[in-house]
Amino acid sequence: MSKYIVAVVGATGLVGQEMIKTLEQRKFAVKQLIPLATKNSVGKKVKFKGASVPVKETKDSLFNGVDLALFAGGGTASQEFGWEAVRRGAVVIDNSSFFRMRPDVPLIVPEVNIKQIKKHQGMIANPNCSTIQLCVALKPIYIKLGIKRVVVTTYQSVSGTGKEAIEELQTQVKTIVAGKKVKPAVYPKQIAFNVLPHIDKFMENGYTKEEIKMVNETKKIFSDPNLAVSATCVRVPVYTCHAESVNVETMKPLSVDALRALMSKSPGLTMIDDPAPTADDPNRRTYPLSVELAGTDNVYVGRLRKDPSVECGYDMWVVADNLRKGAALNAVQIAEFLF
Repeated sequence: MSKYIVAVVGATGLVGQEMIKTLEQRKFAVKQLIPLATKNSVGKKVKFKGASVPVKETKDSLFNGVDLALFAGGGTASQEFGWEAVRRGAVVIDNSSFFRMRPDVPLIVPEVNIKQIKKHQGMIANPNCSTIQLCVALKPIYIKLGIKRVVVTTYQSVSGTGKEAIEELQTQVKTIVAGKKVKPAVYPKQIAFNVLPHIDKFMENGYTKEEIKMVNETKKIFSDPNLAVSATCVRVPVYTCHAESVNVETMKPLSVDALRALMSKSPGLTMIDDPAPTADDPNRRTYPLSVELAGTDNVYVGRLRKDPSVECGYDMWVVADNLRKGAALNAVQIAEFLF
């Protein structure tokens, strides 16, 4: 039975829309949906359970009586309205980076550290999209073998930036095919037919903010400040799904076959890992592909192999839909555990 009043902040954005769709798909017990956004979105409507629900401008008073508030409006909205929503009785699950590293706010990936949710004081943080899929893939390895070091390179889709980035990629492709020069606006450089080793702003140490997020969030999620993590975050001209090349050095050895079997049983994780061709089909090779996995809920792992440069090392390829498991689904899963 429907019994909860749920507000979605940033309801007209990509993640907000995906949150609303996920609530409906997973039959979350919503008695009333309150879609919220900026003043510019007032008058728009969102679809929910066959009805068109009008979008309202986000205001403190609209959180009165709300049981659950899903925030997908960016750090500014979270900073302005997050704790106010908590004070008015809502449990907030925030998708921005604003609260993630606060010690009083649990940072949750349900398949990895759901027990930490007990520490919440009304505010729960959703991790970075790339961090979520990395941690789901690392969890069975961490538990079984222990992890000494992780080196990850991401290949992140433009939907992680928002609607404007998708439109920019589409426009640039058409412009280049027409033989004309592009003028980047959303990204600092051309994204079409290109690869940008630049996500978010550069920090003093030469890493980007996105890379620092992955390092710090992974340590917090595993409650392991000594976990060694190094990240390079790259934007690629793909609409949906983030991919990651992950190298893991473990404390103990295990055969690749045994590790593959272990990971295939881990919650939220699916192995797509059979790259060997057959006599009947020499082109048959299976591994996770962004273009095939958009719209799916799991984290997918393939290309699992032994790293010959160290005694206990493994390489793998990890793919997940950044709007689903990387944002909306993870938040709704947290809500399901709570309610």
